[in-house]
Amino acid sequence: MINVLFVCLGNICRSPMAEAIFRDLLEKEQLSDKITVDSAATSSWHIGSPPHKGTVTILKKYNISSAGLTGRQLQKEDFEKFEYIIGMDESNVANIYEMTGQPNHPKIIRLLDLTDHKKDVPDPYYTGDFQETFDLVTDGCQALLEKIRVEHNV
Repeated sequence: MINVLFVCLGNICRSPMAEAIFRDLLEKEQLSDKITVDSAATSSWHIGSPPHKGTVTILKKYNISSAGLTGRQLQKEDFEKFEYIIGMDESNVANIYEMTGQPNHPKIIRLLDLTDHKKDVPDPYYTGDFQETFDLVTDGCQALLEKIRVEHNV
């Protein structure tokens, strides 16, 4: 089983959106039995919270389920459990390095570095633009799935 973890600051906007989009991709590609997905926060602000209403709304717009998404904080043990730990921005990646004690490890990747965008995923909690975030996260998730397909021959 290949395990993927998406990480953002609060685990209520970007990373649960990525988890839901990636889970939807896996279901459509019939890969749910080969790849698992989860999400987490670098902060402890929203542990146990559901996704932000803007995240839920944009996912519903595209008929993507947000069921079962609950905020949690990244744990040091996550480094051992997940083959891919995907940060939404440079700050998240730096925090993941620190929290896991694994600076510059290749399994820790900024999502849009897998795409032509090569930038941070903007946080819609602050920008209010859930559509832009959805579009960028979707591109990143598709690129990540392709990377996994190549690296694991799935």
